[in-house]
Amino acid sequence: MENFNPQQLGKLLLIIAAFIALLGLAMILLPRLGLFKLPGDIFIDRKNFKFYFPLATSIILSIILTAIFWLINHFSK
Repeated sequence: MENFNPQQLGKLLLIIAAFIALLGLAMILLPRLGLFKLPGDIFIDRKNFKFYFPLATSIILSIILTAIFWLINHFSK
């Protein structure tokens, strides 16, 4: 393990905090845009049971995040 640098740890924590804040903002705004009610999402509503699995939403978010991380990796080289 290399030398511990608290400044790098601080930067990493700030990046993680910013990511979590953006994720929280997305969780507030995206349902208003109809993203969590796509045709491929699974919703079962019974008398005493509700189940929701956002399958189509998960696939779309996975594609978007993959593209973002690929771009970050591509341009950081």
